[in-house]
Amino acid sequence: MEVNTQSTLLLVLDLLGTFAFALNGALTAVRVIRIDIVGVVTLGMITALGGGILRDIMIDDLPPSTFSDWRYLTVAAAGSLLAFFARRLERLSTPITVFDAAGLSLFAITGAGKALDFGLGPMQAVILGTITGVGGGTVRDVLVRRVPVVLTSELYAIPAIVGATVLVVCDRAGVPGLPAALGAAALCFAIRMIGVRYDLHAPRPQGFDDPDRPKRT
Repeated sequence: MEVNTQSTLLLVLDLLGTFAFALNGALTAVRVIRIDIVGVVTLGMITALGGGILRDIMIDDLPPSTFSDWRYLTVAAAGSLLAFFARRLERLSTPITVFDAAGLSLFAITGAGKALDFGLGPMQAVILGTITGVGGGTVRDVLVRRVPVVLTSELYAIPAIVGATVLVVCDRAGVPGLPAALGAAALCFAIRMIGVRYDLHAPRPQGFDDPDRPKRT
């Protein structure tokens, strides 16, 4: 795939992930802490842009794309405002989970893809893809004073790692960019949603007491 086409693909996927995460972050803010429109938009934009900012700082791509391309801020603000005014979405837990899984999948792929474009190795690309996927949500959870989802929830970081790894492997194998990106994102999304559906978790220490599960008497 030509360089220009590859860059356009990554931009489109990045903006889609930005929109999905903005919706997720804003809906989480509305449901969890009931703040005003400024707080909702702020948390939505932090969720949408935080992972990408961390990625760009780590690969020395400064200023981060968020501040050099007006489309990121616009898309993040639009997603946040949509979540604020679409009050019916607030009552549903499923949209929040789906938007979160979509943002996670798209950001894991674009993060790994950008790392490869900057000439980094396979391992570094997987790490940066994962950071891009989980970074914004982690900052959001800290701001709303709850343990980050990536540390406690159904399979979260693992889908991002798998998706980023598949993209890197496909890149090394010469698989065209679009099929590789879409396939890796779909796999990441599927693993995340399966984890939510069946309450699957990454391995935990033996004897771990999950505070979210009722204790037997």
